[in-house]
Amino acid sequence: MRVLWISNVLFPEVCHELNIIVPVVGGWMYSGATALLETNPNISLAVVALYQGKDLKCIDNYKIRYYLIPSKRGDVINSVCLEPYYTQVNSEFNPDIVHIHGSESPHSLAWINACGKDKVVVSIQGLVSIYADYYLGGICAKEIKKSITIRDILRNDSLLNQQKKMKKRGEYEQKLLKSVNYIIGRTSWDKSNAWAINPNATYHFCNETLRSSFYGAKWRYDDCIKYSLFLSQAHIPIKGIQQLIKVLAIVSRYFPETKVFVAGNNFIGKSFFKKNGFSNYLQKLMKKDDVTDMFEFLGILDEQEMVNQYLKSNVFVCPSSIENSPNSVGEAQLIGTPCIASYVGGNMDMVKDGETGYLYRFEETALLAMRICELFADSKLAETISGKERIVAFERHDGKTNAEKLNNIYKTILNENISNL
Repeated sequence: MRVLWISNVLFPEVCHELNIIVPVVGGWMYSGATALLETNPNISLAVVALYQGKDLKCIDNYKIRYYLIPSKRGDVINSVCLEPYYTQVNSEFNPDIVHIHGSESPHSLAWINACGKDKVVVSIQGLVSIYADYYLGGICAKEIKKSITIRDILRNDSLLNQQKKMKKRGEYEQKLLKSVNYIIGRTSWDKSNAWAINPNATYHFCNETLRSSFYGAKWRYDDCIKYSLFLSQAHIPIKGIQQLIKVLAIVSRYFPETKVFVAGNNFIGKSFFKKNGFSNYLQKLMKKDDVTDMFEFLGILDEQEMVNQYLKSNVFVCPSSIENSPNSVGEAQLIGTPCIASYVGGNMDMVKDGETGYLYRFEETALLAMRICELFADSKLAETISGKERIVAFERHDGKTNAEKLNNIYKTILNENISNL
């Protein structure tokens, strides 16, 4: 079986070939590809991705063949210019199945426009057409306008403009999902939205395999930094750092030593001319409740650094205003870091409240504060949740099981296409 993946990230092997830094996102996709080839060595796998080059490039000295298509920088690219490259790749590789990873990028729709939909399946990562409505993370328009900076004006990049850009990407996504016959998802949330967008598409369920390092580490209460919280992302309001800031005034009454570690660069501490409206808003929020010193931004973390941070943290928090199935929650659960997640999107499928973590409504910051304090105060509770969440996470993210499932999905689609000829 010849399978072609369309990816929105470059795999590590490609990055080494191009002598560029391996991205910290999308590593789970490479893990899934490796597991798939181990499960079915008869699959010939090729991956198409965009890169900052001038010509179509083929790398064929690995188990995976890579086609690199030149693109311009920017979020919403002129996807029409990709269509001739896709036609060439389709003719050269002649795939039996085309698997588009992620529905949110215009280059995904470009494949359909260039090569058709008959043998195409789309995996839902997030759904930006739905996410756009939650992008502002509960921050009112008045506060957004009060926080606009010179940078926002010069770049036309306020939070409201960012939301408009996401809605534009959502238009491409809706067109893509309405055009295909097959969709792969992994939560009740993405299944319901896929059904609402395209009730005629066949939905297949398949969990994700995460990066290998997260399977070998185990959180222990005695080894963690007591009264510490960890956020894996924070640079946009949809990730909910503003909600965590609001709870710290309560948490610090009982645990004044509380520390919040945040993966990513310190966008809040940028200079006046580089500061954006969101960081301006957060800075004012931190100062109001006198919690600025509780935060430490860790910079961009690679795979092993992320593992180490989960191990160090007392509690992992996912306070997003919307998610599908965040890999950060899966990673934390594999390691066993006690999790608290907002009750949004697919989080309800990943966390069973009170057993494999805690859930709370995104708006209910008092409940978030109470859950943090409960886990800080009770080491036995933290250890119990840690043990239970590891069991369900290892089952959910089992590489062999997920690869076999994906292989069977491919066979089903291939057989349906053959029977329709």
